[in-house]
Order: sequence, then structure tokens, then C-alpha cells
Amino acid sequence: MASCVLEAPLRMSVLSEVTASSRHYVDRLFDLDPQKVLQGVIDMKNAVIGNNKQKANLIVLGAVPRLLYLLQQETSSTELRTECAVVLGSLAMGTENNVKSLLDCHIIPALLQGLLSPDLKFIEACLRCLRTIFISPVTPEDLLYTDATVISHLMALLSRSRYTQEYICQIFSHCCKGPDHQTILFNHGAVQNIAHLLVSTSYKYVFTQVRMQALKCFSVLAFENPQVSMTLVNVSVDGELLPQIFVKMLQRDKPIEMQLTSAKCLTSMCRAGAIRTDDSCIVLKTLPCLVRMCSKERLLEERVEGAETLAYLIETDVELQRIASITDHLIVMLADYFKYPSSVSAITDIKRLDHDLKHAHELRQAAFKLYASLGANDEDIRKKIIETENMMDRIVNGLSESSIKVRLAAVRCLHSLSRSVQQLRTSFQDHAVWKPLMKVLQNAPNEMLVVASSTLCNLLLEFSPSKEPILESGAIELLCSLTQSENLALRVNGIWALMNMAFQAEQKIKSDILRGLSTEQLFQLLSDSDVNVLMKTLGLLRNLLSTRPHIDHIMSTHGKQIMQAVTLILEGEHNIEVKEQTLCILANIADGTTAKELIMTNDDILQKIKYYMSHSNAKLQLAAMFCISNLIWNEEEGSQERQDKLRDMGIVDILHKLSQSSDPNLCDKAKTALQQYLA
Repeated sequence: MASCVLEAPLRMSVLSEVTASSRHYVDRLFDLDPQKVLQGVIDMKNAVIGNNKQKANLIVLGAVPRLLYLLQQETSSTELRTECAVVLGSLAMGTENNVKSLLDCHIIPALLQGLLSPDLKFIEACLRCLRTIFISPVTPEDLLYTDATVISHLMALLSRSRYTQEYICQIFSHCCKGPDHQTILFNHGAVQNIAHLLVSTSYKYVFTQVRMQALKCFSVLAFENPQVSMTLVNVSVDGELLPQIFVKMLQRDKPIEMQLTSAKCLTSMCRAGAIRTDDSCIVLKTLPCLVRMCSKERLLEERVEGAETLAYLIETDVELQRIASITDHLIVMLADYFKYPSSVSAITDIKRLDHDLKHAHELRQAAFKLYASLGANDEDIRKKIIETENMMDRIVNGLSESSIKVRLAAVRCLHSLSRSVQQLRTSFQDHAVWKPLMKVLQNAPNEMLVVASSTLCNLLLEFSPSKEPILESGAIELLCSLTQSENLALRVNGIWALMNMAFQAEQKIKSDILRGLSTEQLFQLLSDSDVNVLMKTLGLLRNLLSTRPHIDHIMSTHGKQIMQAVTLILEGEHNIEVKEQTLCILANIADGTTAKELIMTNDDILQKIKYYMSHSNAKLQLAAMFCISNLIWNEEEGSQERQDKLRDMGIVDILHKLSQSSDPNLCDKAKTALQQYLA
């Protein structure tokens, strides 16, 4: 208790010492003479410019509620209200804590109310302050959208002056996060209202600023938004279409920020399908501009943005990937992204080192992303990437970095390169990439798990030398747990990886998989609403039930449940591919020595095979015929009894009919089966 008594006065004394020199500024705000109040606000404005300590003191002393009161009082002169808005804007330019304090005092509604004033100078001061608050990371963007009338009022204010244009565009571009915000702005006519700001005739700094902010607006409005992108393509300003205006802004004589942002607009429009990937404005203008941004001459921030935008532009288009890979030695150029922070010896470069350190993570993340896009489809490009200096070491290091964003980008890059059979057999094995990958899969967030498990699927293909050590490191348990995930992509990847693992595997591995999955979970997967999960689960079953000793062993332990699952699917409302895969599983069971008895003693299943032999779909007929062929094969014990039973069921009649089929596959298969009866 005693310590608490001592603590309070101590804190007060420190506070009074810090704030005493600032108190008179706040006291003057309460003067009865309006002229003295105005002078007090002006003096406060001069005192806080560039002085964060003074800003913090005034906030602690309660200046903000008083300034807001004066700003909202109709009896205050316009000049006083304007000066209050300027001081509040200056306080907002301090630390994030300052902004939090301003938000706690409900500054945003007060400033938005101020925008209804007829006075332009006051409106501009309110907008400048709002801009400063909204660009702070601590301000929730949704505060702009709480009142539906605010956006339309801001649209109306756009035409008032170059400052209202600049600040409102800045507010929009910072507060437009995601499709909901894009739709609100779009529906309020953002495209039409902002488009004409791009063709300002004056080249003064201020007008360049307006154009720049308008451009940024389009960049965030169009990002991953087909509706906006499709609209932008047809908008014309002074007889010129927007894409042509964007292309002009890509030219080398324009500010770098303008080139980059124009490239982002064109990239979004291209990804949304509004501009074709083979359009000259993409191939000859946007792509080369973005490659240019990756060069050593550019600032680190520009190189990050350039690489990330280029990665997004080429992500899904093979031809753009090929063009980018041979433009300006891009693959080699990107290797330089890993050389930060550069080794500095001179102490004078400490600022440079600090800057490099800050951007080093972002650079590595951007390089990994771009390498992932470049190598997504083309084997030759993948080879070039892997042959770039220390590339595999860099990926391995990237997988264990502290930054989750770098780890995710490194996994994406690894996934892209793991599509190469050649690399799986060589580089991936030489660098044991499976080790850090398995580590990444422990307790990772879903986004990371999806990419990492996709990569693991590739590492578990039968020709990959990594398969053995991955199995030994507890992969089965991990993958079985993924199949229980709520996340669809993880369920698909878990079962897919198990399917790859079971392909041509030894019996012990197959038994471990079945034990790890449990019959209950297998049924769960076979009744999954997603057809992809179902197909991969059937693929797993098919791989488990291959080679006779394995078929007999698995059916002796899990036969009843597997036959139940097969019946369930053949009776259900499923597509042709699902039913075909299920019949192929039955054909594999029919190939077992003892396992085939599980079919022969199950009249329900035999009737289903008979039904599918006469189905209208040739694929299903063929799959059903495989079952019959395996059941009646002459050289096997008990074949005579099986043949007799199937003849009694009318199978031979169907075979005769099929031997006349116009489908050569069906015809051949039926004739081969009939020969077993004649032998």
C-alpha cells in the first residue's frame, strides 16, 4: 500500500515539470476575449510545428477537447475555426499515440461536420487534418463510411480547389480497403469524378500532386476488381481513353512514383480481363516499365513495389512469364535483392544500414514472389532460377526467417519450382529442402499451410528422392490431421499428399496411412461435399489397393468398411468421374486373390457392376468390364464357380452384346472376357 502512496506524487511532479511550460498555451484557449483566443491558437500553431514533445504535452493538458469545442462553435469566427483545424492537423502529424488521442476525442465527426461550412479555407483545413488522420495506420478506414452522406459530399467538394482534390483523393486512396469500400466509392461516381483530374494541363508541383493522388485512387479502386477495371477501360477524358493516359504516365520522363502507379493501374486492368495480356500496352509498356523498377538504380522501396506488381501481372500468363524472364536479365537482377543490408564498414553509413535493414525483408519477399511467378509454368525458366547464385540456399534460409511474410513468399517460390520433375530429382534433394518445409508445416497459419502442403504433395511424388526422409519425419500424422481441417484447400492437399505417398508404396506405409486416417475419417472424406476431396480420397483408396498381397491384406482388415463406402458412392448422386474412379477401385479389389470373394459374396455390388456394364456412358461401361475380367480370369483358383455365378446373373449375355459395340475399346474388352469362358 505504501508504495502506491509514494508513486502518485512522483508521477505528478514529473508531469508538472514537463507540462508547466506548455500550460499557458492551453489557458489562453479559455480567455473570454475572442481575439486573445485566436492569438493563443496561432501561437500554439507556431509552437507545435515540428515539435513532437510540445504536441504530446498539449494533448496531455487537454488542448484537444477545447480546440474541438472552438472548431464546432457557430459563434467562433471562421478564422478561429480554421486555425483550430490547422493546429489539430499539426498534432495529428506527431506520433501514432497523438492520433489515437485525437480519435478518442471524436475528432472525425467534428471535422466531417466542418465540411458543411461555406468557407473554402476552413473546408481545406478540415480536409488536410482528415487526410493526416486517415493516412495513419491506427485510424480505422470504416470511420469514413459510417454516414452514407459523407462520400457524396466529398465527391461534390472535389471540384472546389486543387487542395480539396489532392486531400480527398488521398483520403479515398488510403480508406479504400477491399471490395466493399471499392463498391461504395464506385457507386458514388468516383471513376467519373476523379478521371478528369489526371489530365491537368499545368506541370506545376501542385498539379502533379493532384494527378498523382488521382492516379493512386484508380490504383486502389481497380485492384482485384473486375467491375471497376471494365469501366475504366471505356472512360475517356478530353477524347482520350484512360488506358492511353496511363500509358503516357509510364514514360521515363515522368516521376518514378507516377510510372509505378500507372503500371499498377494497367496491371489490375489486365488481371481483371479488361485489357488482353498480349495487348501492346502490357507487353511493350507496362511489363518493361516494371522490370525497369527492379534495377539497381531504383530506390529499395521502388524495387519492392516494382517486383511485387510484376509478380502479380505475370502470375497466371505463360507468355508474359517468358517475356519477363528474358527482359533486361531480370532473373540475375533479382539475385541482387538478397544482398541487403550491404556490408558497411564506415560508421558514416549507419543511416544507410538502418534503411537497408528496414527494407531487407521486403526485398527478399518481393524477389521470392517474382521468382514464384516467373517459374510457375516453364521448365527452362525454373532451371535458370535454380542456377542463379545460391538460389536453393536462399530459399532454404527464407523458409526459416523470422518474418512470416518472407517465409510465405519463400514457400510460394519453392512450390513453383517443385513443379519441375528434374529439380525434384536434383537440386531439391541436394539441399534437403524437405527439412525446413516440414518445420514450416508445424503450427503455421492457414495461408502458409496451404502453399506448404501443396509443395509437400509434389515432394511426395513417386520419382522424388525426398519421399523416404519425409515419411520418416512423421509426415503421415501431419497429413492425416490436415484432412480434418475446416479449410477446404488444406483438406484437398492433405488427402492429395497421402494419395501421392501411397502410390507404389510398401505395405507398411499403406497400413500406417489407413491407421492414421481411421475408418471414421475415411467415411467423412468420402461424404465430403467437395468433389475434389472425394476424387482425391478415391485416388488414395485406389493407390492403397494396388498389388495383390497389399489388396488382400488391406481388404482382410478394412474390407467391410471399404465395400460399404463403395456401395455408398455408387448409389449416390455423383458425376461420371467419381463413379468411374469407384468402379476402378472395385476392379482393383477384384484383382486380389482372397479380396475378390468380398465382391462375389455381395449380390448388391454384383448387381451394380451389371447395371454399369449397360450404362449409357462408355467410361463407366469399361470400368465395370475391368471388374468382370478380373473376377472371371481363368488362371486363378475358383474361377469356374465365379464364371458360373456371373453367367447365371446374365453377364455373358451383356458381354455378347458389348462385343458388337461400335466403341473399339468396349468391343475388345468384351471379346477378351468372353474368351475366358471359352478357354
